Amino acid sequence: MPGRRSIVASEPLIFELASPGRPGVRPPLAQFDDVEPASVLPEGQIRESLDLPEVSEIDVMRHFVRLSQRNHSIDTAIYPLGSCTMKYNPKINEVTARLPGLLEPHPYQPETSVQGLLALIHDLEAVLGEIAGFATVTTQPAAGSQGEMVGLLCIQAWLRSRGERRTTVLVPDSAHGTNPATATMTGMRVEPLGTAADGNIDLAELDAKLNDDVAALMLTLPTTLGLFEQRILEVTRRVHAAGGQVYGDGANMNAMLGRVRPGDLGIDVMHLNLHKTFTTPHGGGGPGAGALGVQAHLAPFLPGPNIVKNGSGYALEPAGPDSIGRVHSHVGNVGNLVRGYTYIRSLGRDGMREVADDAVLHANYLRARLAPHYDIPYDRICMHEVVLAGTRQRSLGVRTTDIAKRLIDYGVHPPTVYFPLIVDEALMIEPTETESIESLDQFAEAMISVAHEAKTAPDLLHAAPSAAPVRRLDEVTANRSPDVNWINAD
Repeated sequence: MPGRRSIVASEPLIFELASPGRPGVRPPLAQFDDVEPASVLPEGQIRESLDLPEVSEIDVMRHFVRLSQRNHSIDTAIYPLGSCTMKYNPKINEVTARLPGLLEPHPYQPETSVQGLLALIHDLEAVLGEIAGFATVTTQPAAGSQGEMVGLLCIQAWLRSRGERRTTVLVPDSAHGTNPATATMTGMRVEPLGTAADGNIDLAELDAKLNDDVAALMLTLPTTLGLFEQRILEVTRRVHAAGGQVYGDGANMNAMLGRVRPGDLGIDVMHLNLHKTFTTPHGGGGPGAGALGVQAHLAPFLPGPNIVKNGSGYALEPAGPDSIGRVHSHVGNVGNLVRGYTYIRSLGRDGMREVADDAVLHANYLRARLAPHYDIPYDRICMHEVVLAGTRQRSLGVRTTDIAKRLIDYGVHPPTVYFPLIVDEALMIEPTETESIESLDQFAEAMISVAHEAKTAPDLLHAAPSAAPVRRLDEVTANRSPDVNWINAD
């Protein structure tokens, strides 16, 4: 079979590897050799035994390396999650982010001692503004979802400054799920918008729902269908004519770099996921970065402090009186800002455009290769991702879940499944620009093989994965009735 099969091997617990008296590494701590614990620690904080496994350094190393080899990561193979842009993170970004002058500063040390870092972030804000077409950018939001919240709060503040109180946010059903969630968190009422047969926003429904209570339209561009909104200029014109603002979800900016500036399309505010489009680390619980760009009329409402050019240096300027207030302890997750800046400067203007060109080319290559084997609900040129439907396979008794689980046996990470919700049996695939033709073909061949198996050997899919360390889990029961008794030491 194409790809790599998972290696099935039993890995014991670290406690099962332990042997009483087996030494590990003990760093030299001579200063504590003659210290009685009771002389420096309260009685209730002294432990007689830590109950830690007694293992050698090589046992620890091999154990955790073996565990890590069971994980799938972007450093090992294609990670085709639609809507997430799981692209390769260049290692030069890590080198730059670890430079002492960028890694070690404290957020509250004197501004005069961090001039280089302030200059970098100030330049990053300007470059992001140029890329996306916005007058002002703030790097404070710690994630795209927080960027959405900040953007809606700015829109609310702008409306209040005009003596208006609008409470409705229109959200197309082709938008990211965070869009309606964010609108609800800011106290707004969400009104859904349907998708027309061509995959665009239904203009008739938009007209019917636009009124003097609509504060904003939140749309994802390109949409979660992997399509560019072909009537975007008409959409933004109609929303503005009704007195509302347009929020753009920039998670899919990978398709537009160097080709389209959202600010030029009538979008008033938009977040940019540095951990998607600009190759900073994505997932794993680490810090994200959701820089927010706004048009000039919304700039006074942004959070502070702001980095400003002050003569020959840079300074932190407090937010103005109309600001919504601070949303981060400082100017953002600096490590990811440095990584994103490195990526942009490494590629330059031409490289940014090539990113979008290759991302779109790769998605359409997969669309063409897989079209004979899977249904495509909106079969037109896609952007950076393509959405397939497993409806053909469902007629054979095979569900999208079965397809996803079987791909694991091929050594391929499954794409996003059952999203967007408006596509029946959805398979959402984003190959990104960083994959080679060989990698795309490996993924395509696995998908084609699984489609063939759905016809000839559906039981293989029902039982998948069969060659992974963990077999198929009862996900519904695990979600509704989690069993955490294993945490008990007994």
